[in-house]
Amino acid sequence: MSETVTHIDDEPRRAPTPPRGRRGRRTALIASAVVVVAAVAVVGALGLGGGDDGDPTSPPRSGSVVSVTRATLTERTSLEGQLGYGAELPLPVKAQGTVTWLPETGATVERGDELLRVDDRPVILMYGSLPMYRSLGLTAQEDEPDSNGRNPDEQQNGGGGAGADKSPNPSGSATPGRTATEGNPAPSQAPRELKGMDVMQFETNLAALGYTGFTVDEKFTNLTAAAVKRWQKSLGVAQTGTVDVGDVIYSASKVRIGQPGARLGSAAGENTLTYTGTTRKVTVNASATEAAWAVRDARVTVVLPNGNPVQGQVAVIGKQATAPEGGGGEGGGTSRPATVPVTVTIENQGAVGRLESGPVTVEYVGKEVKNVLTVPVSALVALAEGGHGLETEDGRFVAVKTGLFADGDVEVSGAAVREGMKVRIPE
Repeated sequence: MSETVTHIDDEPRRAPTPPRGRRGRRTALIASAVVVVAAVAVVGALGLGGGDDGDPTSPPRSGSVVSVTRATLTERTSLEGQLGYGAELPLPVKAQGTVTWLPETGATVERGDELLRVDDRPVILMYGSLPMYRSLGLTAQEDEPDSNGRNPDEQQNGGGGAGADKSPNPSGSATPGRTATEGNPAPSQAPRELKGMDVMQFETNLAALGYTGFTVDEKFTNLTAAAVKRWQKSLGVAQTGTVDVGDVIYSASKVRIGQPGARLGSAAGENTLTYTGTTRKVTVNASATEAAWAVRDARVTVVLPNGNPVQGQVAVIGKQATAPEGGGGEGGGTSRPATVPVTVTIENQGAVGRLESGPVTVEYVGKEVKNVLTVPVSALVALAEGGHGLETEDGRFVAVKTGLFADGDVEVSGAAVREGMKVRIPE
């Protein structure tokens, strides 16, 4: 009787064991390869063993490759500035009396609006460059003397010389030839039409406010006085037809009210109220030795506190240099240069948003070169013999002459440099 015996292994089958020594040889080959690669990298880094032809089988060097490009480089210089409405100036208040009303600081006042009230009488803003220096209205006629110094009455009485009859008319009537009629003053008392450029300036404003019916010229006539009365009625003041010297203040355009220099109840005067323009601008204290960029109408960039850039334009350059506070002197510290104030206007006021004041940065073009070869500054390498160079894509080094540095790029030139050439940026 025969038996069939089946053998079941308790352990899983193992792969055949390789011949002894095979695994050790494999480890040795990998280590040798690492040594070879490291050696090639060292040789390449030292610039040895390849010559100018390079070895196409050698591994690539580290670092990115960029092209030499032709471009315009612009060097920009930044200065600190202050955004605002400019310096506050005193309004030329000539009204006499007690201040009874003042506008709020920051309010905008336009032509025809009240600037303040003195003795509860409004002082009105109008536009113009000629200050209000006299009252405007019809005045009493003054007889002008002739070439001999005699007035018309003397001429009618036969002159003012010796023996002339200077006694009054016995009948008590007016002098012959100068008779007054009922309802009209005698010619010697007829209203005189005031003349001057200040009259034309006022009439121009009066017409712009809608009070017309007269000719805008240099004559203050009865028709002008009638228009003034209608204007005075709208203001709620006495309709005299005459504009007192303190009733109007002129400015080039609308104004923004600054800090008051007087309180309600105090006497009105030159420093009662201050004003500025209504457009925001930037003031920069530029170094007096480096202010060549500050030329009227020169374009600059204003960087706002929120980082947004807006375009600006140089409007005013100060003519008086000022030494900064605490700058140098006997203390032995390094003296800072004197500065001149430069005002920069911003044409697009909407780009500023609602910001009224704050620190800003003003950038201007210092130097500019056009149509030059450029590379990133990071592509420059220091050569052993001195100076700077570029590493080509195939590992060669060529000497270059550097020019303007701007915005991370540099101007380069040299016999071996050409547009489109590939250079390496070392890591």
